[in-house]
Amino acid sequence: MSFGNRIAAELRGDRTIWMIIAVMSIISILSVYSATGSLAWQARGGNTTSYLLRHSLMLGFGLFLIYVCHLLHYRRYQQMAPMLLLIAVPLLLLTLLFGQTINQASRWIEIPIISFSFQPSDFAKLALMVYIARALTKKQEYITSFKDAFVPIIVPVLIICGLIAPANLSTALVLFSTCIALMFVGRVSPRYIFLLGLLGVVVFALLIVIGRFQPDLVRVDTWVSRVQDYLHNPDGGYQVQQAKIAIARGGLFGAGPGNSIARNFLPYSHADFIYAIICEEYGFVGGVLVLGLYVLLFFRTVKLATKSPKAFGTFLAIGLSLMLTVQALANIAVSVHLVPSTGLTLPMISMGGTSLMFTSIALGMILSVSKFIESYESGAG
Repeated sequence: MSFGNRIAAELRGDRTIWMIIAVMSIISILSVYSATGSLAWQARGGNTTSYLLRHSLMLGFGLFLIYVCHLLHYRRYQQMAPMLLLIAVPLLLLTLLFGQTINQASRWIEIPIISFSFQPSDFAKLALMVYIARALTKKQEYITSFKDAFVPIIVPVLIICGLIAPANLSTALVLFSTCIALMFVGRVSPRYIFLLGLLGVVVFALLIVIGRFQPDLVRVDTWVSRVQDYLHNPDGGYQVQQAKIAIARGGLFGAGPGNSIARNFLPYSHADFIYAIICEEYGFVGGVLVLGLYVLLFFRTVKLATKSPKAFGTFLAIGLSLMLTVQALANIAVSVHLVPSTGLTLPMISMGGTSLMFTSIALGMILSVSKFIESYESGAG
């Protein structure tokens, strides 16, 4: 067996999704290596190689997670869903009360023995999507009763999003909107979707009240300042201004790999604003390519999921791909000043630890569904 055939035999599932992951990985390495230039000068005297090595190792580990997760039958995730949710809730509570504060937000928990910090919100949003897919699967017909909609679906969404929102509102909003969209797909009665939206507003108002008395617990002042900056400053704040300058400098074909100037002025150019660096170095063409990859991922997943003979596979694949696509669109929208600034990364491209890790797990789950569909259509499943 040739090397290419051996690789094809190992990497089961949809080839298009594997191709998207490969292209994103290449873009990630090139962009992060360029974007960390100024960061390296500040922290390590110009040693960009250390950042490249660190990111490459994390990306390699992410690809390994994709491979491992795609090997598991996706029904295993259905069985693990309640346990994952039960782990997520106390982790979020622990983070909210005792989390490590970085950039004025308590989003991290540090594991003492290995001194590794991670964001429980990344784990929690993955756990919630798997759980909601499982809850929708239990009722194949339209979900029209209060018993089938409130406790199994609405309550978990409110709890998880309500615990994420105090320190990471943007992630909570992306997750909340994804759950609403998945409820539409799962044929939940519109009145219960409306009820979820209404209760979401109530929870948000309650968080604002709590934030007025406990500003260290709920970042209301940060929310207000970002919205005011977006509404009253047509050019955006400093970060958005630098991002727009970078995008404008890129033109049609860009300044070329490694030739970014904005990386020297744009904070978090390796994470939150990496899309601006991509546009500066690879131009409009590069920006459209990145956007197209996420759109292609979503539509390819939807096309595959509609072929799934099991409802859970459909809901899981669509929910996860929708979550990743909405997060990507939100990140891109910040760079072009369509929405207020957020702390969202560009999935599978931005430099990051837990974000990259759980994005990889989500992609592995999607490929697990596609692998089963592939074997089912060939008559082997």
